[in-house]
Amino acid sequence: MDDVKTANFDSIVAKEGATASPRTGRAIRFFLLFEAATYLGAALSHFGIFVGGYEHRAAGTAESVIATVLLAGLAATWTAPAFTRGTGLAAQTLALLGTLVGLFTIAIGVGPRTVPDLAYHVSIVGVLIWGLVVAKRTPSGARPSA
Repeated sequence: MDDVKTANFDSIVAKEGATASPRTGRAIRFFLLFEAATYLGAALSHFGIFVGGYEHRAAGTAESVIATVLLAGLAATWTAPAFTRGTGLAAQTLALLGTLVGLFTIAIGVGPRTVPDLAYHVSIVGVLIWGLVVAKRTPSGARPSA
């Protein structure tokens, strides 16, 4: 029996209720925080608080709602850490859908059509997709430690 080697797959396959590496939970939380902060910045710009000349109340309201969804998702990852992956996926998917609506309104001429708006929307779509990929690759049922 000494010549038989066994492989330990426990570290590769996540078991139900297993603890993921601390980095995966932190990565999902980082994306949620970063995305929420950028939406808050965009909203404040559209309300004329950060920068003048880019006021658009409807866009500011929409960005505030998206920021709130992302912050609620971030809070949920702390209160229910077992659902960090699902929460990250849900919050970022809603944010992506809202952003795509924003791009649609820009395309049809309803929303603000400035270069900073277009650049922000294109950039944040990339960040949201990246965050969704990170959340999707987190093992299902895995809980981030700390």
